[in-house]
Amino acid sequence: MEKGTFPALSTNNIKHLQRRVSRLRRLATKYKRSEIIQNTLLEISNIATDVKSLDAFYHGVHSHLQSLLHADNFFIASLDNQTGSISLPFFADEKDPHPSELYPDEELSSLLERGITGYVLKTGDPLLCDEQAFEQLVQQGKIDDLGSACLQWLGVPIKQNNTVTGVLVVQSYSNDIIYGELELELMGFICHHISGVMERLRHHEELESAIIERTKELSTAYEKVKQEVLVRVKAEKLQATLFQIAELSASDVSQSEFYPQIHQVISQLIPAENCFIALINKATETISFPFYVSQINTEHPKPRSLQDGLTEYILKHKKPLLLSQQDILSMIAKGEIYGTNPALNHTQNMKQWIGIPLFIHGEVAGGLTIYSLTDKDSFALKDLEILTFISQHIANAIERKFAVEQLKRSHELLEDKVAKRTQAIAEMNNNLQRQIMQRKKIEEQLVYDAQHDNLTGLPNRGFFMERLSQAVKHIRRHKNEQCALLFIDLDGFKKINDTWGHLKGDRFLVETSNRLKICIRNNDTLARLGGDEFVILLDSISRKQDAKDVCERILKAIAQPFLVAEQQVISGASIGVAYSSKTVCDNSESILRNADTAMYQAKAKGKGCYVVFEPQTDHHFNQKVTLEQDFQQALEQNDIAITLVPIVNFDDNSVIAYEPNSSWQHTTHGDINHQQLQDIASKTQTIMLFDDYLFKYIDRNYAALSEKLGFAPNIHMSLSSKHIKLKYGLRSLRNTIKNARICSSHLWVFFHEKAFVKDNNNHITAFDSLAELGINIGIDGYGTGYSSLTHLSFLPLKALKLDADISQHLLHEKQQRLATAYRLTASTLAFEIFAEGVDTFEQKESLIKQGYFQGQGQAFNLDNIKLDSKNIDNKNDVQPNDERHLENSTS
Repeated sequence: MEKGTFPALSTNNIKHLQRRVSRLRRLATKYKRSEIIQNTLLEISNIATDVKSLDAFYHGVHSHLQSLLHADNFFIASLDNQTGSISLPFFADEKDPHPSELYPDEELSSLLERGITGYVLKTGDPLLCDEQAFEQLVQQGKIDDLGSACLQWLGVPIKQNNTVTGVLVVQSYSNDIIYGELELELMGFICHHISGVMERLRHHEELESAIIERTKELSTAYEKVKQEVLVRVKAEKLQATLFQIAELSASDVSQSEFYPQIHQVISQLIPAENCFIALINKATETISFPFYVSQINTEHPKPRSLQDGLTEYILKHKKPLLLSQQDILSMIAKGEIYGTNPALNHTQNMKQWIGIPLFIHGEVAGGLTIYSLTDKDSFALKDLEILTFISQHIANAIERKFAVEQLKRSHELLEDKVAKRTQAIAEMNNNLQRQIMQRKKIEEQLVYDAQHDNLTGLPNRGFFMERLSQAVKHIRRHKNEQCALLFIDLDGFKKINDTWGHLKGDRFLVETSNRLKICIRNNDTLARLGGDEFVILLDSISRKQDAKDVCERILKAIAQPFLVAEQQVISGASIGVAYSSKTVCDNSESILRNADTAMYQAKAKGKGCYVVFEPQTDHHFNQKVTLEQDFQQALEQNDIAITLVPIVNFDDNSVIAYEPNSSWQHTTHGDINHQQLQDIASKTQTIMLFDDYLFKYIDRNYAALSEKLGFAPNIHMSLSSKHIKLKYGLRSLRNTIKNARICSSHLWVFFHEKAFVKDNNNHITAFDSLAELGINIGIDGYGTGYSSLTHLSFLPLKALKLDADISQHLLHEKQQRLATAYRLTASTLAFEIFAEGVDTFEQKESLIKQGYFQGQGQAFNLDNIKLDSKNIDNKNDVQPNDERHLENSTS
């Protein structure tokens, strides 16, 4: 072979080389395509890493997929396995629009499910389908023919955890674009990456959704907290405003400063550049404006009469209102406001208007008004609510301010009067603490008075019996100890009273109590039971002789002369002594009763001595009990005789009236007179029954008496004050008088002055009640109770009866002057006055000299009228035509 020449190739070698070249070309094309696929997949992976949403990812996949195969006709279908719905998150097609536009009347998910896309989602297998295969699937009823016909359709399922979640689809409408196994494999590889990316992006979206949801929740919570804070701030601000209003109402600021400060408080809550307060004067039917501030009118409105303005509208309807300019114009057009006086209308420039009525003690006393002139200061319903809420506090503040001002003016007037009067009254008005202390002292004094005697300051019966009961209980617990009770009754005290008067008698009792205190120990108890009766509890005595020694000291002390009316008086005492015993039946009442019995025995022995109780001395007490029981039986059996004693005129001895007098013939005690019967009735708590007994006698025989005398006589009844101490007693007395046959004008009822003085309130109330019945009311025993002229002057009284002790002891000039004073009192008050106990001619003449001209007593030799005691029925069921018996007897 020559140099520089190639050997000749055979035909076989040439074919072999051609095959090798072709093979190398295919390998180069394959390697190049692999490189493109690798780069494409790398770009898709980069997109999957950086992309923020599936939509961006789908666009990136479509963009890079076109570098590998023709993908102008490309879409992605997504399946929601929870709901079963199918969607198209990405769609690109040369011929057909989006299926929702192509088939607008059908649901997209249902449409896709019937087509070839739904077929791949159901089977879960890749599908490369040409026209023939497509027609075959349609004929088999597996899919519906939807959309434009294509030459090839390639769909690869997207799976996550072996579950189909979507389909990646490309289509070909041209013969130049053919898909094969390589495209099918490439699409499957891309779907695997898409599945991972979709999972990651789905988690990312879910995380973002969770973050967004949580952010919304936190935002909502923040707004809620913010709103609560705003509400709390408003509430605190409102509370602070109320405190300011309360402080203003109690402050000493003047009225000219008070309302501007109220305005400042309101301005803290609501814009109130235009504000005024109106107040009503009901007495003059006018309205005034104590506060007024406005941006357009500085002139303060003057008081005027109530008309039909906007302010009067809210005062009339008593409701808060928030009105716009249109609302005001509508009201004017309807004639609801400014109809009679259009000149009052100054609302032309107002944008909004708020009116709140101010209530004081449940009645409208004025109004609070705020209005705006620009849209900048607009009001809402919450402003109306806030203003309505604080308006009541403003009204209370105004009312308290008025009260303070009124009180201040009253104090000024009072101080002017006090300055002209006494300094003591001024101190009482200016020092409330002193009044409180005085009230405490009065309360303490009331407690003390309830337990002590008003005259001597000694413990009274109730207090003493409590101490005695405690002592008895102590003795029962301590068998070795003993106590003694001394019952003391003064001798001759009635004579001292009758001779020197009750005032001197009271001084005598005080001196007696002082002497008794000296005779006992500090731990002993001295008490006054009433009248001239005293008791002493000797607590914890070691022997009985100790009580006797005390009795000796008492008798010696009382026997010393007393100085009464500048004259020496000798008195004495009778003492009953009772010792405590160990028996269970021994109690405070029995010891007191024993001592009382022993005292009566001392009286019987001649007075001025002491007697120790012995069981046999109890016989006297039993007699008293028997007598009281017999008295009650006598009332029931009508054994008490009634005599009518005349009240006469001193000049001619003519009868003016009759008064019942009773007597009782007892089998053991003999004749018991009217005074003794009254004493027994008082002690046995039957005095009301006794009075009723007398009244029924008179009432039943009144008609017969009137017929006998030829005229209807006046009847004087002396009643116990127990009738009027209790409501049921007064009610019973009123019923008795109403049902009586005696004409009310002929009936005179008298109550004793001592009882009247002790209980003014009940007597005054009862007198008014009884006076309504038309009867005549009087006071008897006059001169013994020292009733004041003030009380007598306004009572519905008709008569006074001078006490018998005064009538019978007109021996001294002072006593005569006192009787004259009593008569002048009756004359001044236009009262009738009668004298009781006129038993002698000398007494009658003495009374006539003092100006007395009517009375009763044994000095008048007239016939008393005796009533038959058997002619009475205590059941008060007597018929008007019952037989009556009258007898005459000489007094």
